[in-house]
Amino acid sequence: MSDAEQSASLSEELALLAAPVEGVPDVIADQTALAEAADAVRSGRGPIGLDAERASGYRYGQHAYLVQLRRNGTGTWLIDPVACPDLGVVDDAIGDSEWIVHAATQDLVCLAEVGLHPRVLFDTELGGRLAGRPRVGLGAMVEHYLGVRLAKEHSAADWSSRPLPEPWLRYAALDVEVLGDLRDAVADDLERQGKLGWAREEFDHLLSFTGPEPRVDPWRRTSGVHKVRSRRGLAIVRELWLDRDAIAQRRDVAPGRVLPDAAIAELATEHQRDSRAPRSVGSKEPRLARSIRRNEEVIVEGIAAALALSDDELPMLSLPNSGPPPARSWADRDPVAAARLGRSRELIAAVSQELAVPVENLLTPELLRRFLWEGPADPTTDDVSLALRAVGARPWQATLTAPLIARACAEHPVPHSG
Repeated sequence: MSDAEQSASLSEELALLAAPVEGVPDVIADQTALAEAADAVRSGRGPIGLDAERASGYRYGQHAYLVQLRRNGTGTWLIDPVACPDLGVVDDAIGDSEWIVHAATQDLVCLAEVGLHPRVLFDTELGGRLAGRPRVGLGAMVEHYLGVRLAKEHSAADWSSRPLPEPWLRYAALDVEVLGDLRDAVADDLERQGKLGWAREEFDHLLSFTGPEPRVDPWRRTSGVHKVRSRRGLAIVRELWLDRDAIAQRRDVAPGRVLPDAAIAELATEHQRDSRAPRSVGSKEPRLARSIRRNEEVIVEGIAAALALSDDELPMLSLPNSGPPPARSWADRDPVAAARLGRSRELIAAVSQELAVPVENLLTPELLRRFLWEGPADPTTDDVSLALRAVGARPWQATLTAPLIARACAEHPVPHSG
């Protein structure tokens, strides 16, 4: 039996947590009920479990369509942020109390949009990574630490639907009901392993998280764009992506529901060598053909606009690299840097295995590459540590990895002329 099959078998043997202890609370959808919830949260004790449900794949953006809170002494609260878009009164009630969240980077931005901002944070998903857990989804963590099975069948639902079905609300309430006990179990595990201080540094770092860095030319992330091999074709991708995004934002639907990425890539490949704009467009694949037909006028106009551009106006095949070059090119461009990178990776991987902490949590690959490409020729451990911390590494990360990187640099010195 494979590890996955064995894990699934063990999961099925666990008791299913099917309903909240106190039942499913009513959804708060007016200011009076919101004020009552805030008063209750303020009178509670200990940290607050928080979660948010979005409508990814259905709506434009990553807005919250349900917010769940639970605190000892107050029970669970389900809040409709569409009906109550400003949860500042709840934020005031929480004050400096600790938030418990699972996978904070997924929810912090949408919670901030409705006025909720943590001052202290405990991320059970990130804590699980640092504790060495191989599976850190909420269901897997609850099974390991609490010994119960958590149903997750509604995680991909359209939470913008109204009214929300009772089974969905039950699922949402259970997600925060387990967070308090899970937080304590993860904290105990981290304490036993001597990693709780590391986790605290990571959690504090998350307090400043405001979302991923905006991408330059986000249209280049279109699935299938690698098949488009001309600048004119990329111009078509760009025009269609921007038109689709504007339509999706106006309609408040996920862009892929307006026009799938596959349709954009196919249209760009098909028409990139045209000398004049097509009068009609289509696809042999029925699903793509339907979405193309619904947006045919906009698509034809977008292709026409791309074909009308001068060569100087066409996008480059690739963006200029603002950071270190790809690691695969280092051996030819700078053999010493390539050797240092390889040795650093070996040393960090060994420590990762010894500590049961994923390599990317010890130090992000981008920070390692940037230092080794741009850093001093003969760095000391202090040089490495200061440089890593200056670009965002936490103290615990620098303490563990700086000596390893300095060692790799010493083992592969830069030849000195003369």
